[in-house]
Amino acid sequence: DEIHYFAIVNSLMIVVFLTGAVATILIRTLKRDIAGYNEMQTLEEAQEETGWKLVHGDVFRPPQNNSLLLSVLVGTGAQIGSAFFFTLLASMLRMLNPIKKGQALTAVIMLYVLCGGIGGYVSARLYKFCDAKAWKKNTLATAIFFPSIIVGMFMVLNVFLTVVGAATAVSFLTIFLIFFLWACVATPLAFLGSYFGF
Repeated sequence: DEIHYFAIVNSLMIVVFLTGAVATILIRTLKRDIAGYNEMQTLEEAQEETGWKLVHGDVFRPPQNNSLLLSVLVGTGAQIGSAFFFTLLASMLRMLNPIKKGQALTAVIMLYVLCGGIGGYVSARLYKFCDAKAWKKNTLATAIFFPSIIVGMFMVLNVFLTVVGAATAVSFLTIFLIFFLWACVATPLAFLGSYFGF
Protein backbone atom coordinates (compact mmCIF):
# COMPACT_ATOMS: atom_id res chain seq x y z
CA ASP A 1 0.00 0.00 0.00
CA GLU A 2 2.87 2.42 0.74
CA ILE A 3 4.27 1.91 -2.75
CA HIS A 4 0.93 2.96 -4.28
CA TYR A 5 0.80 6.11 -2.15
CA PHE A 6 4.37 7.01 -3.14
CA ALA A 7 3.49 6.53 -6.82
CA ILE A 8 0.41 8.73 -6.46
CA VAL A 9 2.34 11.47 -4.64
CA ASN A 10 5.11 11.26 -7.25
CA SER A 11 2.58 11.65 -10.08
CA LEU A 12 0.91 14.59 -8.36
CA MET A 13 4.26 16.34 -7.84
CA ILE A 14 5.12 15.92 -11.53
CA VAL A 15 1.74 17.37 -12.53
CA VAL A 16 2.20 20.34 -10.18
CA PHE A 17 5.71 20.99 -11.49
CA LEU A 18 4.66 20.84 -15.15
CA THR A 19 1.63 23.06 -14.47
CA GLY A 20 3.91 25.62 -12.80
CA ALA A 21 6.32 25.54 -15.75
CA VAL A 22 3.51 26.09 -18.28
CA ALA A 23 1.99 28.86 -16.13
CA THR A 24 5.37 30.63 -15.87
CA ILE A 25 5.85 30.56 -19.65
CA LEU A 26 2.30 31.78 -20.25
CA ILE A 27 2.60 34.62 -17.72
CA ARG A 28 5.87 35.82 -19.25
CA THR A 29 4.37 35.81 -22.74
CA LEU A 30 1.24 37.64 -21.64
CA LYS A 31 3.23 40.26 -19.68
CA ARG A 32 5.34 41.00 -22.75
CA ASP A 33 2.26 41.35 -24.98
CA ILE A 34 0.37 43.52 -22.48
CA ALA A 35 3.41 45.76 -22.00
CA GLY A 36 3.58 46.18 -25.79
CA TYR A 37 -0.09 47.15 -25.94
CA ASN A 38 0.31 49.69 -23.15
CA GLU A 39 3.20 51.38 -24.96
CA MET A 40 1.12 52.16 -28.06
CA GLN A 41 1.28 55.90 -28.41
CA THR A 42 -0.59 56.91 -31.51
CA LEU A 43 -4.08 56.15 -32.67
CA GLU A 44 -2.80 54.38 -35.79
CA GLU A 45 -0.87 51.89 -33.68
CA ALA A 46 -3.93 51.31 -31.50
CA GLN A 47 -6.08 50.64 -34.59
CA GLU A 48 -3.76 47.89 -35.75
CA GLU A 49 -4.56 44.86 -33.62
CA THR A 50 -2.02 42.09 -33.35
CA GLY A 51 -1.31 39.08 -31.19
CA TRP A 52 -3.74 38.22 -28.44
CA LYS A 53 -6.19 40.98 -29.34
CA LEU A 54 -7.07 39.15 -32.58
CA VAL A 55 -8.16 36.07 -30.69
CA HIS A 56 -11.08 37.69 -28.83
CA GLY A 57 -13.05 38.06 -32.05
CA ASP A 58 -12.63 34.42 -33.04
CA VAL A 59 -13.25 32.70 -29.72
CA PHE A 60 -17.00 33.23 -29.52
CA ARG A 61 -17.76 33.25 -33.24
CA PRO A 62 -20.01 30.32 -34.26
CA PRO A 63 -18.66 28.13 -37.07
CA GLN A 64 -19.83 28.95 -40.57
CA ASN A 65 -20.44 25.32 -41.60
CA ASN A 66 -20.61 21.87 -40.00
CA SER A 67 -22.18 23.18 -36.79
CA LEU A 68 -24.22 19.97 -36.60
CA LEU A 69 -21.11 17.79 -36.68
CA LEU A 70 -19.36 19.99 -34.12
CA SER A 71 -22.26 19.91 -31.67
CA VAL A 72 -22.75 16.15 -32.08
CA LEU A 73 -19.06 15.44 -31.44
CA VAL A 74 -18.87 17.78 -28.43
CA GLY A 75 -22.10 16.38 -26.95
CA THR A 76 -20.89 12.80 -27.44
CA GLY A 77 -17.55 13.70 -25.87
CA ALA A 78 -19.33 15.21 -22.87
CA GLN A 79 -21.37 12.03 -22.51
CA ILE A 80 -18.30 9.77 -22.70
CA GLY A 81 -16.31 12.02 -20.38
CA SER A 82 -19.06 12.15 -17.77
CA ALA A 83 -19.49 8.35 -17.94
CA PHE A 84 -15.75 7.84 -17.34
CA PHE A 85 -15.75 10.46 -14.57
CA PHE A 86 -18.60 8.75 -12.73
CA THR A 87 -16.93 5.36 -13.23
CA LEU A 88 -13.70 6.67 -11.72
CA LEU A 89 -15.66 8.26 -8.90
CA ALA A 90 -17.39 4.92 -8.19
CA SER A 91 -13.99 3.20 -8.24
CA MET A 92 -12.51 5.71 -5.82
CA LEU A 93 -15.46 5.23 -3.48
CA ARG A 94 -14.81 1.46 -3.71
CA MET A 95 -18.19 0.73 -5.27
CA LEU A 96 -16.45 -1.26 -8.02
CA ASN A 97 -14.33 -4.29 -7.25
CA PRO A 98 -10.99 -4.16 -9.13
CA ILE A 99 -10.78 -7.96 -9.13
CA LYS A 100 -13.95 -8.25 -11.22
CA LYS A 101 -12.87 -6.76 -14.54
CA GLY A 102 -16.29 -7.13 -16.15
CA GLN A 103 -17.88 -5.03 -13.43
CA ALA A 104 -15.98 -1.91 -14.50
CA LEU A 105 -16.92 -2.42 -18.16
CA THR A 106 -20.56 -2.91 -17.21
CA ALA A 107 -20.42 0.25 -15.11
CA VAL A 108 -18.97 2.25 -18.02
CA ILE A 109 -21.70 1.03 -20.38
CA MET A 110 -24.50 1.66 -17.88
CA LEU A 111 -23.18 5.10 -16.98
CA TYR A 112 -22.76 5.97 -20.67
CA VAL A 113 -26.43 5.10 -21.19
CA LEU A 114 -27.49 7.09 -18.12
CA CYS A 115 -25.41 10.12 -19.18
CA GLY A 116 -27.39 10.45 -22.40
CA GLY A 117 -29.10 13.53 -20.96
CA ILE A 118 -25.73 15.25 -20.47
CA GLY A 119 -24.76 14.57 -24.08
CA GLY A 120 -28.10 15.85 -25.36
CA TYR A 121 -27.92 18.99 -23.21
CA VAL A 122 -24.36 19.93 -24.20
CA SER A 123 -25.03 19.22 -27.87
CA ALA A 124 -28.23 21.28 -27.86
CA ARG A 125 -26.59 24.25 -26.08
CA LEU A 126 -23.74 24.32 -28.59
CA TYR A 127 -26.14 23.89 -31.53
CA LYS A 128 -28.27 26.76 -30.23
CA PHE A 129 -25.12 28.89 -29.85
CA CYS A 130 -24.44 28.29 -33.56
CA ASP A 131 -27.88 29.81 -34.37
CA ALA A 132 -29.16 26.54 -35.81
CA LYS A 133 -32.82 25.59 -35.65
CA ALA A 134 -33.05 21.83 -36.39
CA TRP A 135 -32.73 20.65 -32.79
CA LYS A 136 -34.50 17.31 -33.41
CA LYS A 137 -32.00 16.41 -36.13
CA ASN A 138 -29.16 17.40 -33.82
CA THR A 139 -30.49 15.34 -30.93
CA LEU A 140 -31.12 12.28 -33.09
CA ALA A 141 -27.61 12.54 -34.53
CA THR A 142 -26.16 12.89 -31.02
CA ALA A 143 -28.04 9.79 -29.86
CA ILE A 144 -27.16 7.69 -32.94
CA PHE A 145 -23.73 8.79 -34.24
CA PHE A 146 -21.23 7.31 -31.76
CA PRO A 147 -23.24 4.23 -30.70
CA SER A 148 -23.80 3.22 -34.34
CA ILE A 149 -20.06 3.34 -35.07
CA ILE A 150 -19.21 1.32 -31.96
CA VAL A 151 -22.02 -1.21 -32.55
CA GLY A 152 -20.97 -1.61 -36.20
CA MET A 153 -17.37 -2.41 -35.25
CA PHE A 154 -18.53 -4.65 -32.39
CA MET A 155 -20.90 -6.63 -34.63
CA VAL A 156 -18.22 -7.26 -37.26
CA LEU A 157 -15.77 -8.45 -34.60
CA ASN A 158 -18.46 -10.55 -32.93
CA VAL A 159 -19.29 -12.28 -36.23
CA PHE A 160 -15.63 -13.27 -36.63
CA LEU A 161 -15.48 -14.47 -33.02
CA THR A 162 -18.63 -16.54 -33.50
CA VAL A 163 -17.34 -18.11 -36.73
CA VAL A 164 -14.08 -19.08 -35.04
CA GLY A 165 -16.00 -20.41 -32.03
CA ALA A 166 -14.27 -18.23 -29.45
CA ALA A 167 -15.54 -18.19 -25.88
CA THR A 168 -15.46 -14.37 -25.89
CA ALA A 169 -18.24 -14.12 -28.50
CA VAL A 170 -21.26 -12.25 -27.13
CA SER A 171 -24.69 -13.88 -27.24
CA PHE A 172 -27.61 -12.46 -29.18
CA LEU A 173 -29.53 -11.83 -25.94
CA THR A 174 -26.76 -9.61 -24.57
CA ILE A 175 -26.62 -7.63 -27.83
CA PHE A 176 -30.41 -7.23 -27.74
CA LEU A 177 -30.33 -6.02 -24.11
CA ILE A 178 -27.65 -3.42 -24.91
CA PHE A 179 -29.71 -2.27 -27.92
CA PHE A 180 -32.78 -2.08 -25.66
CA LEU A 181 -30.84 0.06 -23.15
CA TRP A 182 -29.71 2.40 -25.90
CA ALA A 183 -33.11 2.68 -27.62
CA CYS A 184 -35.28 2.91 -24.49
CA VAL A 185 -33.02 4.74 -22.03
CA ALA A 186 -30.14 6.64 -23.71
CA THR A 187 -32.10 8.08 -26.65
CA PRO A 188 -35.03 9.43 -24.54
CA LEU A 189 -32.52 10.88 -22.06
CA ALA A 190 -30.71 12.58 -24.96
CA PHE A 191 -34.02 14.11 -26.08
CA LEU A 192 -34.80 15.19 -22.51
CA GLY A 193 -31.39 16.85 -22.14
CA SER A 194 -31.81 18.47 -25.53
CA TYR A 195 -35.20 19.82 -24.49
CA PHE A 196 -33.64 21.55 -21.50
CA GLY A 197 -30.61 22.68 -23.52
CA PHE A 198 -32.48 24.21 -26.44
